[in-house]
Amino acid sequence: MTATRHPRSATPVVTQIPLPEDARQLSTLSRLDYTDAFAVTSDIEHTPAQWVRAVVSDAPPRVRLQLYLGWTALGLRLGPPWSSNRVLGWKIQDADPDFLLLAAGSWLGLRGQLLFRSEPDGLLFATFVQQTNPGARALWAAITPRHQRVVRSLLTHGARRLTPRVAQASGSPGRADGARSGPAQRRVPDGGSDSACA
Repeated sequence: MTATRHPRSATPVVTQIPLPEDARQLSTLSRLDYTDAFAVTSDIEHTPAQWVRAVVSDAPPRVRLQLYLGWTALGLRLGPPWSSNRVLGWKIQDADPDFLLLAAGSWLGLRGQLLFRSEPDGLLFATFVQQTNPGARALWAAITPRHQRVVRSLLTHGARRLTPRVAQASGSPGRADGARSGPAQRRVPDGGSDSACA
């Protein structure tokens, strides 16, 4: 479970990298039409739930609202953004102490997943997208540059929020406090898809 390694730095570094094959295998989609991966350096090893909280749950309210509206504009079928068993509406598809996989499906034909995997030197974040019709392929091709820009921004700001933190001992992945217990460890039944900008 190794991503590209980077020298540790007090300042988080976000780098787009080729998707590691062992990370690809964590997706439960039947076909992957689009993937990307980013490595984030960190001085301290954090749990997947801590990364999710820093990147998504602790983003400013304006940013979270923009994300939610952007995802729903893509037709994503999201749950309540305040649910402790979801992450800003995304279903927790699968989880163990090393990774968290979020999923959401779209009535427009996109199915996607977001992977947060802890690494010894930081985080591996990956996006998996399945496109089930020509319209979905055209839509994703149009928004891919924005998706990558937004992902890089979210990861950069999330890593900065996490850098000064003392690791917390517990919490649910919906709030993504940083525990390796509770709902974060349960396997969730199959379901859904990707994000426009996360």
